[in-house]
Amino acid sequence: MAQDPGTKPGYRVAHAKGIVCEGTFVPSTGAAKLSKAAHFQGGSVPVTIRFSDGSADPFVPDNSHNAGPRGMAVRFTLPGGGLTDVEGQDHNGFAVGTGEEFLALLKAALATDPSRPHPWPVETFLRAHPRALKFVQHTAVVPASYGTAAYFSNNAFVFVNKDGVKQAGRYQFLPVAGRRDLSDAEAGAKSRDFLAEELRTRFARGPVEFRLVVQLANAGDPTNDASLVWPDDRRTIEMGTIRITSVVTDSDSAQKALVFFPTSLTEGIELSDDPLPALRTSAYALSFARRQRASQ
Repeated sequence: MAQDPGTKPGYRVAHAKGIVCEGTFVPSTGAAKLSKAAHFQGGSVPVTIRFSDGSADPFVPDNSHNAGPRGMAVRFTLPGGGLTDVEGQDHNGFAVGTGEEFLALLKAALATDPSRPHPWPVETFLRAHPRALKFVQHTAVVPASYGTAAYFSNNAFVFVNKDGVKQAGRYQFLPVAGRRDLSDAEAGAKSRDFLAEELRTRFARGPVEFRLVVQLANAGDPTNDASLVWPDDRRTIEMGTIRITSVVTDSDSAQKALVFFPTSLTEGIELSDDPLPALRTSAYALSFARRQRASQ
């Protein structure tokens, strides 16, 4: 990932361009039935949110088809101390299901020279991996706002309630304002930093809200492959509302100090057999150390 030509010293090797916000999470009355996690038991807790473009280039234009996938990372500050993180991208289903496949995708992208004849290595990979092709095509769409995109954790987690009952599920962040993407003409008329600018304008009118939902797995649904989407008829649980009220002071400095880990869990939420959260945590830690060294 660090070999991507868009990477810059001192920035993330993916989702390099972003904005950090703050707000609160209020759980629903039914959240505690699914999990005994402290932030699902009632009462408001503070949240820190980072919205981002997916590119390794921290200066990618927001209205570029190469800026996706958009991301939404949420850090809950738990009652009595402690933190837990959840990350989502604006496509239901990740590009691939294993670290080996993701490495192969990265190598194919790096080996691609647009001046060479087709098929390029990345095209060959995508033709052999239709879910990855769908991911690339869908995330080329430009959203009207960070606040009108839906985000999906894709990785499965196991939720444990006070009675010890375990249930696998996947997070979804669904915008209360509704989903809206831009046409090519609309996107072309936008500025290169319009997503952050639009978000600040929204905050001047009021909070940006998301429903936190968990889609529950049925018996037999795969939990070890983030690229396999569960059917829409699977039951969902409303976990609560994320209410985002403002951009933090000096967002650029804040995001350089932040790192979100998908394995930063709390009692009542456990890892499933999905291999990607542990791999992602390792990659994020390496990326964080790399950009901290570059900033010294």
